[in-house]
Amino acid sequence: MAMSSPLRVLVVDDEPLARRRVEDLIARASGVEVVGTAATGPQAIAALEKHQAEGEPIDIVFLDVRMPGMSGLDVIHEFGVDAMPETVFVTAYDQHAIAAFDAAAADYLLKPYDDERFAQALKRACRAVRFRQVEGRQRPTSAEAPTYLERFPVDVRGQTAFVPVLDVAYISASGPYAELHARDDVYVIRETMQEIEDALDPALFARIHRSTIVQLGHVEAMMTAAGGSYSVRLRDGPVLSVSRSRRHDVLERLSATPTRASKSGA
Repeated sequence: MAMSSPLRVLVVDDEPLARRRVEDLIARASGVEVVGTAATGPQAIAALEKHQAEGEPIDIVFLDVRMPGMSGLDVIHEFGVDAMPETVFVTAYDQHAIAAFDAAAADYLLKPYDDERFAQALKRACRAVRFRQVEGRQRPTSAEAPTYLERFPVDVRGQTAFVPVLDVAYISASGPYAELHARDDVYVIRETMQEIEDALDPALFARIHRSTIVQLGHVEAMMTAAGGSYSVRLRDGPVLSVSRSRRHDVLERLSATPTRASKSGA
């Protein structure tokens, strides 16, 4: 089968050097070309609309998160999640990662990134575009796209790794950060507990305390202490406090927990 025309890329960043770096890296890759750049959110929307009106819509956008006036997330909400090209967020701030994946981002590049990590993100975005082209499919609508987070983006030695949510037994607050307890590892992300709770499937995860979220399938038992306090014991040993106000909700959620929630620990 003959190769199709290069995928069209838009680069959006308020820093000229950051735009140039993305352009230089894309110039080294095959099958893609930069057809436009933007330094602000409004410029990005104008470029997206222009290419769409001309019948040559953007395939991939490398989008900075923090920009003066209008952020990258604002661009997506203004242009429309369903109408956006495959989006790779590029930012120096990891606290926006969950919001980025909620906005159906193909990947999340944390500055400073190396050439190999950039190539990985570009390949992932290209694969998603080509798959839709081969299958003759449109970009999934918000009704078709997964409603809840499936992977946590985490910073590991300067690179963004992805931890499946079903590998996470529980999540605990640690000041402005949250700790993901996954198997024998603990990952730190800069997200509030409320943001994490909102991003997770409530059939699989429950907030048992203002500082703790558990994967229900990992709960082995719920216990009551002599003083009237409550706790849950997880399969791999940890005992976590349950706030009195959440006790009944946790019991109901445990009774309705799908069996698939516990497969990751098998």
